[in-house]
Amino acid sequence: MVKDVWPYLTAGLLLTALLAATAPPLAAGIAAVLTVFVASFFRDPRRVVPQDPSLILSPADGRVVGISAASPASGQCVSIFLSVFNVHVNRAPSAGRVSAIQYTPGSFLPAFREKASELNEQNLISIETDRGPMAVKQIAGLIARRIRCWTKPGDQVAQGEKIGFITFGSRVDIFLPLDVDLKVRIGDKVRGGLSVIAVHSQSERAKS
Repeated sequence: MVKDVWPYLTAGLLLTALLAATAPPLAAGIAAVLTVFVASFFRDPRRVVPQDPSLILSPADGRVVGISAASPASGQCVSIFLSVFNVHVNRAPSAGRVSAIQYTPGSFLPAFREKASELNEQNLISIETDRGPMAVKQIAGLIARRIRCWTKPGDQVAQGEKIGFITFGSRVDIFLPLDVDLKVRIGDKVRGGLSVIAVHSQSERAKS
């Protein structure tokens, strides 16, 4: 489990114990179920990450809810919605150097809404790779009020390395170069550090 679980897990266990001693069994049972759910939410399963520089891996578990042209500077954007049932650990899509991190406070709209990418609290992690720049944007959702970033500018990150966590339902956008071959469509389910979001074009692979 992610270490951030302990305040929530401790509170849940204490509440369950208190209700077990002072309240009807049903109340203690509900508290116990909620505590187990919280523990499950903070799970951090081991994954065997593909080490292929031609691949761009998903930065998060969830469902693809948007694919769009972001801007000439940032290229294409793939948006992934994370429900409360998904693993919420975020991973680096490619190996590279973290060039910048920009946190922006904002609203807490439902993360599946398109406007969430613009208006919600967010943290943009820019990564310089051997094949050009890309970025991962961590976006808070309706009940996600804590974005954790586990890296800093100047850090070298490996492909699929864990770079952050978002508490409860949220959204992650990945910004890609225009010349990559997308391998996902809207509605696809993806897994962080495992699913291939895109592949670098043949011309780009030939340069490396």
